[in-house]
Amino acid sequence: MSKTAINGRLISLDALRGFVMFWIMSGEHIIHALAKAAPIPIFVWMSSQLHHPEWDGITFYDMIFPIFLFVAGVSMPYSFEKKMYNAGVNTPRELPSEEKRKIYRSMLKRTCILVVLGFIVNGLLKFDGFDQTRFASVLGRIGLAWFFAGLIYLNFDLKKQVYWFVGILIGYYLVMRFIPVPGFGAGILTKEGSFEGYLDRLFLPGRLHSKVYDPEGLLSTIPAIATALLGVFLGTFLKSEHPYYSIKNKLIIMTGSAIILIIVGLLWDFDFPINKHLWTSSFVCFVGGFSILFFIFFYVLIDLFGYQKWAFPLLLIGSNSILIYMASEGLVNFKHTAEYVFGGLIKFTPLVWQPVFTTISVTFVQLILLYFLYKKKWFLKV
Repeated sequence: MSKTAINGRLISLDALRGFVMFWIMSGEHIIHALAKAAPIPIFVWMSSQLHHPEWDGITFYDMIFPIFLFVAGVSMPYSFEKKMYNAGVNTPRELPSEEKRKIYRSMLKRTCILVVLGFIVNGLLKFDGFDQTRFASVLGRIGLAWFFAGLIYLNFDLKKQVYWFVGILIGYYLVMRFIPVPGFGAGILTKEGSFEGYLDRLFLPGRLHSKVYDPEGLLSTIPAIATALLGVFLGTFLKSEHPYYSIKNKLIIMTGSAIILIIVGLLWDFDFPINKHLWTSSFVCFVGGFSILFFIFFYVLIDLFGYQKWAFPLLLIGSNSILIYMASEGLVNFKHTAEYVFGGLIKFTPLVWQPVFTTISVTFVQLILLYFLYKKKWFLKV
């Protein structure tokens, strides 16, 4: 484990978590405003990358959610390290039954809390009626995918974990390709015709995000488990103390694995398109490869080279990522606060640039809140 890991927690993980969360909480609005104020190619391109594709295809914005889930998977081997040390065992499978039951209860509690928090973000407390409540959510998927990846990690050795990973991706492909949907047939990977959308309409209660399917729906949560497992594999590999696995060799193997996953995703795309809405198997592989590359960048810069100061704002975000996600999704009106504090100054800037400074001021207010919570050691831990 890196010398810069604190209490079994890699600093680079919090920084990477903060990096992807930054774009959701306000970063995307800064770039969109910049693209309008100064429509130079780089800003226009960045703005285009901060939108989801209509259906098939991939942008950076599609990678935010799976990278966050991937990071949760990487954290898992570290989070169980102390329990294994106290029990005097080397693998989670060797943990005593009573200790495992405690872990299961803790994991189940965490998952239930995330599911409920997802309901709240979706407007549960508006009390608009059961049929108008959306029950699928980003937080719910994180909780469920992390939970089932954790069960696999705790009960199977690495070889069988890989079998689970491959089995999930191939099994999901076969289901989506060959099980017919009434009125459409088999292998119709459209919003209405996909088997995933059909199951959502049939079994998912309440309101669907996109009327005929939900991007955080029932069946597509299963391949999300594979995304979390990829993180588990990387975390396990990083912790390995095999003499061959020097830091240099680890970086080479991780980079090679990332490239292979990206190539597999691109090849699979020809038959099973890269699609975040359906969380296709090709999407898992392609984004999984980039998740590893993003992690390598932060890991080398922060944990190996020790360049941490530049990432402090990201650490503020990453250490309270669930809280700032919920707040920025509508629970707190940061724009109102930013305009109240900085609105007078912003009026003195050129009109075309005022939206840019407004969005930057929103980020500033958010970071002030996160800094205050960080100094007080108040973290929303689930």
